[in-house]
Amino acid sequence: MSNKNFNKSITSIDLGSNSFRVLKFDCKKRQSLAEFDTTVGTADGLSQTGKISDEALQRIINAIKKSIEVVDYNPKEAVAVTTQALRIANNSQEILEKIKSETGIDFKIIDGKTEGELSLLSIQNALQREKLRDDDFVLIDIGGGSTELIIYQNGKSHIKSFSFGIVTLSQSLKQEKDLQIFENEILDFIENSKYDISKSIFISTAGTPTIIAALKHGLDDANYDKHIVNGTILTANEVSSIQNNLQTISKDELIRKVGTGREDFINTGMNIYKLFFKTLKKESSIVFDDGLREGVALNASMNR
Repeated sequence: MSNKNFNKSITSIDLGSNSFRVLKFDCKKRQSLAEFDTTVGTADGLSQTGKISDEALQRIINAIKKSIEVVDYNPKEAVAVTTQALRIANNSQEILEKIKSETGIDFKIIDGKTEGELSLLSIQNALQREKLRDDDFVLIDIGGGSTELIIYQNGKSHIKSFSFGIVTLSQSLKQEKDLQIFENEILDFIENSKYDISKSIFISTAGTPTIIAALKHGLDDANYDKHIVNGTILTANEVSSIQNNLQTISKDELIRKVGTGREDFINTGMNIYKLFFKTLKKESSIVFDDGLREGVALNASMNR
């Protein structure tokens, strides 16, 4: 890789099934220059209609325009990916064409395996940055429309993308049954992988784990700090305790704590998170804010 490739920044964008995240990344120093995060609810109503709604499209376009102001980037040069909601929506191409026409951003739909690989790249970088063991771990990325599970041992990875996420599962009419199906799929994947994960570190990323980690530190949505969240250890009991607490507060207070657009999905996200503690047979998990957008930036910087 030539040095000149490291003398520039890259702007990566992750349009998820619930979140929209932008990162301007210093390729040489491998660190953030500017960031933008918001909730757009891409998959809201998708389970019922099979389509990305006009309302979700407008939220996405508004978020993009706001992010350009905040992060100051050229939308035509951004490396932009999108995931499960756009993978399964009947009107994906129409939506992406409208986004490109309105904003200049050309999103690429990536499959679940690629999503897992990019998240893995991001977490490997985070573990090295935090000087933590990086040769044997299981990683979960709980998204709005899908959830990725990655087993990584001695340079080899085994990746599965499950078609269950916090938005789609929340809006399912048979959530309890779907959670049981999800549990069986996780157990089958672990068994078929032939990996012994009994001593593997359990790492979690994406909105649900990071929100819980922030709440553990006494932070709410307004004063969220990824530097405090990164490396936080959460136990299964702490997740259950925080979940129980959130169920006793008003909706306004819940929104203040978890952020607008997450209040209807956080409980389901915590149920998914607890499901992984159970199926992976882990008592604690290390949380990182690093995710897909960081992986996209790292991958792009290595391939330019």
